[in-house]
Amino acid sequence: MRNIATNWQDYECIDAGNGNKVERWKNIILKRPDPQAVWNMNDKQYSYDAIYHRSRSGGGNWQFNKKLPEFWTINYKDLTFKVSPTGFKHTGIFPEQAVNWDWMSSKIKNADREIRILNLFAYTGCATMACAQAGASEVVHVDASKGMVQWAKENMQLSHLTDHKIRFIVDDVLKFVQREKRRGHTYHGILMDPPSYGRGPNNELWKLEDQITELINACLDILDDEPLFFLVNAYTTGFSSIVLENLLKESVLKKYPYGMVEAGEIGLPITRNDLILPCGIFGRWSND
Repeated sequence: MRNIATNWQDYECIDAGNGNKVERWKNIILKRPDPQAVWNMNDKQYSYDAIYHRSRSGGGNWQFNKKLPEFWTINYKDLTFKVSPTGFKHTGIFPEQAVNWDWMSSKIKNADREIRILNLFAYTGCATMACAQAGASEVVHVDASKGMVQWAKENMQLSHLTDHKIRFIVDDVLKFVQREKRRGHTYHGILMDPPSYGRGPNNELWKLEDQITELINACLDILDDEPLFFLVNAYTTGFSSIVLENLLKESVLKKYPYGMVEAGEIGLPITRNDLILPCGIFGRWSND
C-alpha cells in the first residue's frame, strides 16, 4: 500500500537523485541529502538558497547562498508550521507525514465522541496540531527533547490552537506510558514516530528493533476499551512495512479483533517527473 502526500501547496519535492532532494519550502529552495534517492539527477540546473553538506565524520553543515530568515512559516490546509534549517539537516517538518495527519483527522472528525490522543516521539508537533484541530478533546504530546517541545508550542500558537487542550511532556516515551498505566489514563488514539536510534532526557538508549515490541505492548495497556486508531511510523532502513504489519496483528489486532490492520510505504511526489520519493513506512490499526 502506498500513501503519497499530494495535498501540499507551500511545499514540493521538485527533484531528487544523486543522494539528494531539491525542495521548495514556500519560496525558499533547499537541497538536502536523501539516501533513498540513488537514481541520477541533473542538479546543476537548479539555483539553491541553501545546501546541506554531509561530513564524512558525521553530521554536516549548511551552505547559505543568500541570507535566509532564522525561520519562516508554511501552511498545510488550515495549519501553520515553523520551518528552520537545523544543524542535523532537518527543517522541523516531515512533509510526507501529511498523509497520516489527514488520516487521523478524518477518524477524529467522524468519531462523534470525545477522543483523547497520545502522540509519542512527537517532535515539533505537526501531528499533534492536526489532531487538535480535528476536534480531539485532549492531545498529549511526548518527546525527549526540550527544544522540540518548545518548537511544538510555537506551532500551536502559529496554528491558533492555544484554546485547545494540548499537554506537552518532556520524557522518555516508554517511562511515560508505564506511568500512565499506573495512573489509569487511557487514550482512544495512539501514534508514534520512533527514530532508529535515540536518547531520552536522562540518556536512556532507544533502538527501534530492540524496543518497538515492548513499547507497542505497553501502549496496549493504556489504549481505551473502544479505541479509534493505533499508528506506527518508521524510517529505519531495512525495516519492512511487513514487520510493522506483523507487529500490529500480533498485538493490537489480537486484543481488538474487530478492527483492521494496514501497512505500506509513505512517499512524496517528485514534481519534475512521475517518480515517488520513498519516505518511510507505516502500520496502523483502526476500528473500521
